[in-house]
Amino acid sequence: MSAPACESRLDRARRGEHEALGELYAELAPGVLGYLRGSGARDVEDLAGDVFVAMMGRLSGFVGDEAALRRWVFTIAHHRLIDARRRASRQGFDLVSQPDLASADPYEQVVDRLDMSAVVARALTQLTPDQRNVVLLRSVAHLSVAETAEVLRKRAGAVKTLHRRGLAALARVVSREAVS
Repeated sequence: MSAPACESRLDRARRGEHEALGELYAELAPGVLGYLRGSGARDVEDLAGDVFVAMMGRLSGFVGDEAALRRWVFTIAHHRLIDARRRASRQGFDLVSQPDLASADPYEQVVDRLDMSAVVARALTQLTPDQRNVVLLRSVAHLSVAETAEVLRKRAGAVKTLHRRGLAALARVVSREAVS
């Protein structure tokens, strides 16, 4: 039996309909994986899995549309990343590392789709964490300034500044490496 035509994919997902959940996952996962990978997280797939388990566990009580869901999922991803960094610092190893540019995984698919080179991916590691978060959320996750501000709990003006400075820093690194 198919869902009524007026029922949204999000409504169907809230009820636990597997097809709707799969569609939401397929839409959101590349951006979440790209954000986590670009942030230098280790065990990206496990961390992304935690994000989607949390999303599905609380989806029935979620209020909002698909745009709000997207912001909410990236908020969860950001918080999971912060939690992982805290755990890593307590365990005595550095969570942020050079992205593994040789692996063929969803992050590379996102990077390829954005037409980014390995140089840009390496350059991301040279940004401040705030700049990297903003650039990834704006460029990989395609969140607006307001949505990015909400996810990171920053003012829109700060997000604009971080984005502008982050992109300028990326451009400097890329042009420096292109000359080398």
